[in-house]
Amino acid sequence: MVDTVTRTQRRTGSLLALLALAQFIVAVDYNIVFVALPEIGGALGFTPQSLQWVVSAYAVAFGGFLLFGGRVVDRLGARRMFVLGLVIFGLSCLLGGFAKSPELLVTARAIQGFGAALLTPATLTLINTRFAEGPERTKALAVWGACGSGGLAAGALLGGVLTEAWGWEWVLFVLVPLALVAAAVATGTLAADERATGDRGGFDVFGAILATAGSSLLVLGLVSGPEAGWDSVRGAGSIVAGVVILAVLILVENRTRSPLVPMGLFSNRSLVTAILIILVFQSALGGSYYIFTNYLQGVLRYDALEAGLAFVPLTIISMVASLKLAGALLGTWGPRATLFAGMFVNGVGMVVLAISMSTGASFWALAPGLIIWGVGGGVTFPAMFVCAASGVAPQEAGIASALASTSQQIGGAAGLALLVALATAGLSGDAPAVADVAGGLRTAMWAGGAASIIGGLLAFTLRKPGAPAPRPVVEAPSPAIDEVGTRSSG
Repeated sequence: MVDTVTRTQRRTGSLLALLALAQFIVAVDYNIVFVALPEIGGALGFTPQSLQWVVSAYAVAFGGFLLFGGRVVDRLGARRMFVLGLVIFGLSCLLGGFAKSPELLVTARAIQGFGAALLTPATLTLINTRFAEGPERTKALAVWGACGSGGLAAGALLGGVLTEAWGWEWVLFVLVPLALVAAAVATGTLAADERATGDRGGFDVFGAILATAGSSLLVLGLVSGPEAGWDSVRGAGSIVAGVVILAVLILVENRTRSPLVPMGLFSNRSLVTAILIILVFQSALGGSYYIFTNYLQGVLRYDALEAGLAFVPLTIISMVASLKLAGALLGTWGPRATLFAGMFVNGVGMVVLAISMSTGASFWALAPGLIIWGVGGGVTFPAMFVCAASGVAPQEAGIASALASTSQQIGGAAGLALLVALATAGLSGDAPAVADVAGGLRTAMWAGGAASIIGGLLAFTLRKPGAPAPRPVVEAPSPAIDEVGTRSSG
């Protein structure tokens, strides 16, 4: 009996380690390319205007294909898409590292984003279906979130070290063995996919096209606006087109027999609240990471490696909070109070950091804000995804995870665009004064903190702990319902 329990624990530990590694790989890619951009631009002949596409191609493909990826995970199986996503991600990194032209590198980065769009919902689906709802799943998501935080820090550090030591190519090459080894391990670690009951309903090709086009255009507009201009076709034009297409998607999905996005999911209050909180949280977080990096390098004159090192305390605090504090608070307070507290502390940390962002600040003056920010972010991140997975049927876990992750991508792009606009609003000329730059960055950090604090109020739309769940609505089958006939309830 003891041997059986030990084997089960070992298998569970191996599964969690593999899923955490997948999150680490995706998180590393967020930051590892940033510090290599100047060398990439010089080596491949990018123009200053086109260099942003090394980052934007990945972001647009990742955000645009997430809903498609989530439904494919539900239809074809999380294990298959987990392995496929890792293989595509790894091989596209290899292709990008050998690129000799801007076009080939941008194409490789877009393919890499597509691989991440399969991998991310597959990873979350495996967590949400192979770990029981409650403390077991909360612990798994805490480890997953902590490895994401570790990946962000590792990306900043590795990017600086590898670029200086061996060249920009290695910021991509280093991810190849990680992804391909993880794919190989997954084939022996993950149990075979069970046949999903929803497979009989077919696949909503038209819905997939609309979702991909709408999400891609929305993300494209958000990432292009600061550089192309918000009144341009690529800025506002893409955003408007994306919103219109997504509105058409909603109309189509209500009349589709096997919808890409089952509308019944939006009756799950926990999922809807999580999506909104993720949107606000990632808007504040994604933009503020960029703002703080620019402050360190543009105002305090840190080099790339020093800037990466400055994020290490924030990341360590965030990882510890995810692993040790988030689960305890969720078990004691429940998601409602935990999410509000996490968002509030996260925002307070950013405001404290903004206050200390002077032109001559020492790292120790910045440390209190970083610590508070790390605690709040570490608590909030796993709690959001615990909330997003609550009450979701197994056959809809992939698309629910994709909705949460799409919100994360759109929030990050929107936050970056808005906070950069705030930071640069008062600047004029090609070489603004350092004090003016610091003032703009400080204002943007204030705005990010305020958004996090206000966004925390969304947590109060959740049911109070112990409140009875609403009785499910029983409806006759209709063409708008998937053939499974199941709707997730909040």
